[in-house]
This record gives sequence, C-alpha cells and structure tokens, in this order.
Amino acid sequence: MKLITKEQQSKMLDQGRANAERAGGIDFPPVVKLFTPDANATWLLTEIDPENPDLAFGLCDLGHPELGWVSLSELASVRGAFGLPVERDYHFDGEYPISVYAKAARIAGTIVTDDRRLAQAQAALDAERQ
Repeated sequence: MKLITKEQQSKMLDQGRANAERAGGIDFPPVVKLFTPDANATWLLTEIDPENPDLAFGLCDLGHPELGWVSLSELASVRGAFGLPVERDYHFDGEYPISVYAKAARIAGTIVTDDRRLAQAQAALDAERQ
C-alpha cells in the first residue's frame, strides 16, 4: 500500500510551498494520518518539503508526541512488533489546524482525534492567545 495518495502528496507539496514562502508558517490541518497497527505509533502529516519531497512535517507520536520532520521512505520501511507495515487511516479527515492536534496530544500524552478533546484543545489555545 502507498503511504499517501497522489492527491494527498500534491496537497502536502502545495502546503509545503506555501509555508516556505511565508515567514512564521501557516497552521495547516493534517492531510493524512498514518499509524502502525501493531506498534502504537502515529503520524499526522501536514506538508512535504518542496526541496526534499521525501521529508514530511507533522505531529509524530512514537511514545511521546512532538512536531517535526519525518522521512517518508523510512516510514515505508517501518514494521511493527508483528511485522505489519505503516498504514493510512482511510477515514481520517483533519478538521483542525495541526496546532490543535499538538495541544490535545500534549494534554493527553498521545495523539487524539476525537472531537471532544480537539474542541477542548482549540478552546485552550484560543484562551492562551487572548
């Protein structure tokens, strides 16, 4: 299975170009959610580096959630405890900016995608910005 579709790749490259052009960056929603079905690792990816299309940016959780860059070719080679490869969540739809997912992950200690916790994280970020 391909980790990301051509459509997702195109969108992530567009977002990478937009972030490269704007100082301070843009807080995009994640385009794709990848996970290991047998190793508790999750990636919510927002953009691809236009100068190095193997690098994707997003929220990565390998036991401790953090924002950063990851190699797509390395993700394609990852295998979990039972030898299962990284999979794409076909049902994921990033509705919030990546900062909200990051805030919710810091609170929960892991990446979360349920609306209740994401709405709470959005409210907390809004309060911090006031």
